[in-house]
Amino acid sequence: MELFSILGNSQQLDGGAMFGNAPKALWSRWIEPDVENRIPLACRCLLVKDLDGQNVLFETGIGAFFEPALRERYGVVESRHVLLDSLAAAGLTHEDIDVVVLSHLHFDHAGGLLAAWKEGEAPRLLFPNARFVVGAEHWRRALEPHPRDRASFVPELQPLLQASGRIELVEGEYSQTLGQSVRFSFSDGHTPGLMLAEVAGVVFCADLIPGRFWVHLPITMGYDRWPEKLIDEKRVFLEDKLARDVRLFFTHDHDCALARVVRDERGRFGTADEQRMLHGVPPQLPAGVV
Repeated sequence: MELFSILGNSQQLDGGAMFGNAPKALWSRWIEPDVENRIPLACRCLLVKDLDGQNVLFETGIGAFFEPALRERYGVVESRHVLLDSLAAAGLTHEDIDVVVLSHLHFDHAGGLLAAWKEGEAPRLLFPNARFVVGAEHWRRALEPHPRDRASFVPELQPLLQASGRIELVEGEYSQTLGQSVRFSFSDGHTPGLMLAEVAGVVFCADLIPGRFWVHLPITMGYDRWPEKLIDEKRVFLEDKLARDVRLFFTHDHDCALARVVRDERGRFGTADEQRMLHGVPPQLPAGVV
C-alpha cells in the first residue's frame, strides 16, 4: 500500500469567508491575502494505491468543469483539469481508479468527477470504472439542498452519479465497497452528513478542518452551516486522533498535506511534523488504528 497527496485545481477565495468571525488582523498572520483579500487554497486529494488490491481516491477537488465566467467568480486558478495531471504523475489515469470516496458533494470536493468544460458540451462523468462512496445523509441533502448551500452543489452531478449505477450510500462505520479497510465517521457542522474517512493511520479531515489553522477550536468558516456544532464535533474528533496518534490530512491547506495533532499546556490544539506532500509513502499504523 502507498499513499499519495494528489493536487487538483487550486482556488483563491476571500480570507474573511474562509476564517468566519476571526478578525483579519489574526488570520492574515497565518496566510497573507492578495490585494483583493483572497488567500490561496488547495483542493488536495488522497490517493491510496493497492488498498486491498484497489486504487482508492479520496475526493476529486474542484476540477475544471466551470465555464470561464464562473471559474473567475469562484477563484479557480487553472483552466486545465489539474487532477488528471497529478494522477498521471502517480502513474495512473482516472480510468485506473477503482473507488472514489466523497466526503460531501460541494463543488470544490466533487467537481473533479466531471470532465473539463468545453463550449457546447454537456457535463460528462469521468472515472468510468470506479464505484462512488458517499454518505447517505449527505446524499439526501444534495438531492434537496437548502437555499443556504444550494449554490455549493453541481446540479448535473447527482443525476450523473445515479445514472452510473455505481454509487454506494454509507450509513455506518464501514462500506460494502471498502470493508474494514476504511472507517467512517460523520459530522454535521459544515454540512449534513459530512463523511470523514480514516485509512492506514490517516484521517481525511475534509471541511471539518480544512487546514492547519482551523485546528484551533474557535476557528470556523463562513461557509459552515452550524459553527457551534462544528466546534463541538472538532473537539471530540481531535481528542480521538490525538489519543490514537492518527495523522490529519488537509484538503485546503495550500502548504501542508499531512500533520500530527498536538495539544499544549493550555489545552489548545495545534499541529507538528507537517509534510507538504506524500508520494508513495507507506502507511504507518499505530496500535489500534484501522
